[in-house]
Amino acid sequence: MDTSHHFFLLLMFLQYTIGTDTTCVKILPDSNSSIPVEVGKNFTATCHLREGSDYTSNDIEWFLDDNSSIAKQHYHKINETSVSVTITASRKLKGWLKCTASRKSLSFKQPCSYGVSVLAGYPPLKPENLTCIALQEGNDISPHLNCYWDPGSRDPLLDTTYTLHVKHLLGNTHDSNSCKQHLARSCIVNLETFPLYVRVIVWVEVKNGLGSVRSDELQCEATKFVKPNPPLVQPIAEVNFSTSLMVTWRKPINNNIMELHYAIRYCQVDSDVWTEVPEDFTQGHKESFRLQSLKPYTQYVVQMRCTEQHESYWSDWSNNATVRTAEAEPASAPDLWRIIQPTSDNRNIILLWQPPVKANGEILKYDLYISQDNGKLERTDETPDNRRHPMQLPPGKEANIEITAANSVGVSPKATLFIPRSDQELPGVGSVSCSVRDGELRVEWTGVPPHPSIRHPSEFLLEWVNVHQRELQPQWKRVPHNANTTTITGLEKLKQYNISLYPIYKHRLHTKASKPSIQAGRPVTIAAYIQQDSPEKGPTVTVTKSKKNSAELTWEEIPLDSRRGFITNYTIFYRAGNTEHWQSVTVSANVRSHVLTDLASEMDYVIHIMASTVAGSKNGSDFNFKTMKYGDGEVEVIVVVVCLSFLFLTVFFIMFFLRKREVIKQLLWPQVPDPSDSSIAHWSPDFPVKADMPKEDVSVVEVDVFDGKSLCEEDKSVLPLKKDKYLSEEHSSGIGGSSCMSSPRHSVSDSDESDSGQTTASTVQYSSVVASGYKGQTPNHPPPVFARSESTQPLLDCEEHPDLLNESGGHSRNSYFRRGRELEPGVLTRDCDEPNAGSLTFCPVQEEEASPIVEDPPASGVSYMPQQSGYRPQ
Repeated sequence: MDTSHHFFLLLMFLQYTIGTDTTCVKILPDSNSSIPVEVGKNFTATCHLREGSDYTSNDIEWFLDDNSSIAKQHYHKINETSVSVTITASRKLKGWLKCTASRKSLSFKQPCSYGVSVLAGYPPLKPENLTCIALQEGNDISPHLNCYWDPGSRDPLLDTTYTLHVKHLLGNTHDSNSCKQHLARSCIVNLETFPLYVRVIVWVEVKNGLGSVRSDELQCEATKFVKPNPPLVQPIAEVNFSTSLMVTWRKPINNNIMELHYAIRYCQVDSDVWTEVPEDFTQGHKESFRLQSLKPYTQYVVQMRCTEQHESYWSDWSNNATVRTAEAEPASAPDLWRIIQPTSDNRNIILLWQPPVKANGEILKYDLYISQDNGKLERTDETPDNRRHPMQLPPGKEANIEITAANSVGVSPKATLFIPRSDQELPGVGSVSCSVRDGELRVEWTGVPPHPSIRHPSEFLLEWVNVHQRELQPQWKRVPHNANTTTITGLEKLKQYNISLYPIYKHRLHTKASKPSIQAGRPVTIAAYIQQDSPEKGPTVTVTKSKKNSAELTWEEIPLDSRRGFITNYTIFYRAGNTEHWQSVTVSANVRSHVLTDLASEMDYVIHIMASTVAGSKNGSDFNFKTMKYGDGEVEVIVVVVCLSFLFLTVFFIMFFLRKREVIKQLLWPQVPDPSDSSIAHWSPDFPVKADMPKEDVSVVEVDVFDGKSLCEEDKSVLPLKKDKYLSEEHSSGIGGSSCMSSPRHSVSDSDESDSGQTTASTVQYSSVVASGYKGQTPNHPPPVFARSESTQPLLDCEEHPDLLNESGGHSRNSYFRRGRELEPGVLTRDCDEPNAGSLTFCPVQEEEASPIVEDPPASGVSYMPQQSGYRPQ
């Protein structure tokens, strides 16, 4: 802040605070600019009343910029017209310090004030570490000298100026313009012409309101401040020198102006380890240098820089110049390995190899030699792009493989591998374990167990295969024999790898080989992940057997691409369909089936399985099933019990029927006495029973009632009447020749069914003959009448025993004729004058007109009772 600006602020302050009365008070010290006050020190100001003022020192009061009153204990009364105040400056002290004179009794008079600007700060610090530099512009040195220094870490809080001074020993002095930065750290001075090889003095002067200070002087030749440009570098590979490079360069500035020294450094491409050539080898007027002891056919980066002298500035390093050394004969053999896949009757072997580590050129081909113990030798030339060769080897055969690599210069040493018989494998290591540290897979193992006939391995081979790849593409690395741990980098996350460790033994062939083959021992393989996560999908569960109180579950293993980690366990969740509470069962990771027990019968269930890894879990889809109503064997038991019960009851009833067959026979089929043997055949109420009746043979002929051929002309006239009588459902013959409400029945005496006793109605038919006289004669007694009747009642005792009937003197209106007995002469016919459809009568005929009595066939359901010879039906 300059003086004019402070004066303007003071006038404005007087205008608005003091008003027009400017002769009332005044503050000493007084300044038109801000008064600097060092932080932490006391500052004293005195307020004077001008002559003619109506105020006294008791009317003076001090204020700061924020109108806060200063405490009275900081006041000091000098006399009746002067009062001083003392304050301690702090970093926050910045603004106006005001003195005001006022009195309440003089209320008609306006108070008068005066103020000064106060600013707290620090005095400047001495600049340290002053350095200067002059850059090259084109083919000359720039006249502008750039100087740098350290202003210190403390902020002065005040406006501070920095001035750079450069003085020649010839007497010329060049000063820079004041550096206007708050904390200036550099400044530029124009020397018009750079004074090469002239001694100069350089210093920096610093000033502010609390003081000034200057830096130490820097005295040296001006050439020491020069920083040249880097040289232009061009390395060259030499065809016949595969381990060296020729480096040439061009000087950035003419030797007449400045003589420079050079430095060279180089490294392999993609490496940050630089090798620097000592400066003594590049001194003088050299413009080229040969780099030696390099690797053949290797890309190198070369850089250079220069300086005027050791104490001067070095130029920046030049841009990278890249070149490849010439080719040389391969210095190492290819890295040969194999994959053995045993089958049922053979071994499928895939030979793998990597280019030589020290190929020293571009590999043009591989020469592969395969010799078996049967003397067979196979030689193939493989292209550089093909590094796989399949072969088959029987389990009982062994083979020795050799391979070399060739470039444009020569052939590499041989790499050998011996594949023994299947039963001659050498032992492997004790154990292998893996752990993940900082994104790398750390593999540790224990050595081969000691064996008296097995020598120690010469090295170990670590192989890892990404099992998610369709084609096996193993990678491997060799580890020294004295190591028991190594790391693998570059593995994919969420992918499973099979890590195999092989001990490698040196195998001496039976032939005189210059170099022994190597033989791999039995591998120890483990699976590993560099990073795991929860499975991508859960397992799918099915119910294979559902029973009454249990269910057998099966599920497939999660596909390898969806696991994303090692499955630690499976958790089975299930619940009944009408509940919301889930029950769970946890099984190990190698289980693929489980039987749930204690289930309710005939109940719907919902089930799913959760697969878990160390990083998370994933649920599978739900599956619904229903338990059975009956358990195993329950239905069979019920069927067997029912069948046995039925069989038992059947046997019981059969035995019961066998034991009670006579009783049952009497109940179901009661025995019906034969009417022909009944005594009623010999009894009639009108005729006493004859003691002796002649027996005659009666012939019975069955005649169809509808067949008129066997009848006489008299019988034909009666046939329609008989037909209607026998076919009518309402006709029934009874004792006395009347029928009413009875069904037609067959005659017991003539029916086959009645004779065999197989009728279930147990119907007994009775017939009676009532004499009516002979034909053409009038009997002296009432003629007998033949009547038929149906009854379901057995014969009475009097009928079965006629002697009892005679003794009792009983009489009966019914009578029947007995088969084989002779009746009184007469013919069964209807009354000639008035036929009666309800009764039959015997009419007398001539003896020569009698015809045999016939019976109707059983199919007609009508039987003719046997009659005495000499009678015929009318």
